[in-house]
Amino acid sequence: MSAIVTCSDCQRPDAPAGTAPVRRAFGPNHRWKVLGIGVAANAGFSATFSGIPATAVVMRQGYHLDNASLGLALGLLGLGVALSELPWGVLTDRWGDRRVLLTGLGATAAWLLVMALLVVPTKMAVPGVTLLSASLLVAGLLGGSVNGSSGRAIMGWFGEGERGFAMSIRQTAVPLGGGLGALVLPSLALALGFTAVFGLLAAVSAVSAYFAWRWLHEPPVEGGSHAAAATTGPAPLRNIEVWRISTAIGLLCFPQVAVLTFASVFLHDFAGMGTFVTSATLAAVQTGAMVMRVWSGRFTDRHGNRRPFLKICSALSALAFLVLWLLVIGAAGAPLLLPLLPMMVVVAGIFVSAWHGVAYTELATLAGAGHVGTALSLANSFVFVGFCLVPIAIPWLLVVFAWPGVWLAAAICAALAFPIFLRPA
Repeated sequence: MSAIVTCSDCQRPDAPAGTAPVRRAFGPNHRWKVLGIGVAANAGFSATFSGIPATAVVMRQGYHLDNASLGLALGLLGLGVALSELPWGVLTDRWGDRRVLLTGLGATAAWLLVMALLVVPTKMAVPGVTLLSASLLVAGLLGGSVNGSSGRAIMGWFGEGERGFAMSIRQTAVPLGGGLGALVLPSLALALGFTAVFGLLAAVSAVSAYFAWRWLHEPPVEGGSHAAAATTGPAPLRNIEVWRISTAIGLLCFPQVAVLTFASVFLHDFAGMGTFVTSATLAAVQTGAMVMRVWSGRFTDRHGNRRPFLKICSALSALAFLVLWLLVIGAAGAPLLLPLLPMMVVVAGIFVSAWHGVAYTELATLAGAGHVGTALSLANSFVFVGFCLVPIAIPWLLVVFAWPGVWLAAAICAALAFPIFLRPA
């Protein structure tokens, strides 16, 4: 197993080749600023890849889409991230966190601004599904820079006894951004259109880029940092344990993506819920996931039980989606059960979202600090394959099996992750 060791020197990633290492004095609490940058960057991009799907009902109407076209557009957003994650991660390990994060956030902000100006429905014209899908694909390609680079920075600035907690706080950014997006973006789309939606997301990325420029630096020797310059063991792409955890992470994200992308459509079409209930349900999922991620990081840091915790989460997720499946079947014949559906979506969504920080910490520890960017990006590639495939697959599952088939498939994916997660060492 690879180990993360303390570095004895530090070179700025943007320093010319052959120059002496640059030493900077940082206060003892600077690592919390780095963590804050990671949270802000991930929250901003989460508001994009989770918030845009929360507008699915409004998007379907505004862009004149059917369910299959809607799934294609949302799926290509995930495909863009999946395709770009690993290249961005390799670049992060070579160039450093600062350069990659600034490049990615700046480019994402610029592209979302272009979308706000040119890829929105107006009284004169409505963009076709091809233009919308291609635009979301590019947004995903650019936004994939955020995940691996911010994770590598946090692993470098925090020690072993607090990495799980720090990474779990960083991973709360995903439900934080998604929850805010679910609360704000659907109403914003209804009131002001998608120009306001894409414009707001562009502004969030630009603000995150500013703070990354201001505070994100490689950890110096004198600051007592915990970055590593060297690792032992196989590189991530040749490490079977890294591949196993990455695969299990991807599988467990499939049902999570189903909730994030089509829960609003499910509650609207099947349960007859309005925009307020659907937005509140998704916001509750994200809030609960945020709390559970922080708790799980601290809990597993104290008890050293990351691997058993991951197995428990996959089992509870599978059980929760089985209950949701049964409720949907029952509600078809007993409408009195319909009010229970939003609550069960919240429970299942929290269980299937609570484990991220723990999984990424275990993965980064296995890979070793010199390969954190690559390892995290490998896992995120699997995650965003789910963001691509799940929205495309759900409309076809609906045609063949209706909503019970969707939630049963989610339960099966969660159950498959259980044996793939590693056993305790």
